[in-house]
Amino acid sequence: MTKKVKLIQSSMRAAQDRQAKYANIRRRPLIFEKGDRVFMKISPFRGTIRFGNKGKLSPRFIGPYEILERVGDLAYRLALPHALSGVHDVFHVPMLRKYHPDPSHVLPPDEVELDQNLCYIERPIQILGRKDKQLRNKLILLVKVPWNRHGVKEATWELEDKMRHKYPELFK
Repeated sequence: MTKKVKLIQSSMRAAQDRQAKYANIRRRPLIFEKGDRVFMKISPFRGTIRFGNKGKLSPRFIGPYEILERVGDLAYRLALPHALSGVHDVFHVPMLRKYHPDPSHVLPPDEVELDQNLCYIERPIQILGRKDKQLRNKLILLVKVPWNRHGVKEATWELEDKMRHKYPELFK
C-alpha cells in the first residue's frame, strides 16, 4: 500500500515540475524603473452577459503614465491625472504594460468614464440586423449591435429578449 502511495506522490511531483518548468519558460519578469512610462489596463464591461462571459472584446489600456516609485516587489505608484483622482495610484505589475510609442493604441481617460475598479460600461448604439437561430427544441432570436467606441466590424450578436429588456430604446 505504501509503495502505491509513494508512486502516486512521485508522479504528482513530476507532473508539478513539468508544469512549473513550462510556466517559468513563459513567464517574463516585468521590472520598471522610476520615470518609465506604462499603460494601465482597464476592463470593458458590457451591460449584457453573453452565455456567461463578460464582454468579448479584449481589455483596453489607457495612458501612458509615469512611474513615480516602486512599492514592494510587484507594485508601482503611478502619476495619475486629476480625472483619475478617485482611483488608488498603486498598481500590481499585471495591470501595467510597457509603453512603446504608438499613438494609435492610446485611449485617453477623459473619453471613458471609469469606476473605482477601472471598468467602463459599453452601450449598444443601434440594431444592425436580426437572426433566428434554430436549436433542436427552441428558437433563439438574435440581434446584431455595434457598441460605443467600437466600429461596425466589432458588432456582436446578442440575445434579443435580454437586449429588449435592458435597452428598450433600441426597439422603438
